[in-house]
Amino acid sequence: MEKITKDTIIGDVVKNNPELSSIFVKHGLSCIGCAFASQETIEQGSNSHELNLDNLLKDLNKKLENNDEKEEEDDEE
Repeated sequence: MEKITKDTIIGDVVKNNPELSSIFVKHGLSCIGCAFASQETIEQGSNSHELNLDNLLKDLNKKLENNDEKEEEDDEE
């Protein structure tokens, strides 16, 4: 998957990578299944919940990168 940015829709991230839900919750964005999540960007969600956008994006992309690396290792076996 492409890198997650501030303009990525929250619902798209959760739909395509459900394992990242825990990162949103860890950062205080627990309404990832609400109606707004399907239309709201990560930046909008972070602003409305007064979260640190940079830290959230860093953690989301780190987890996503680790998942991609694991999939590549599994494919090599």
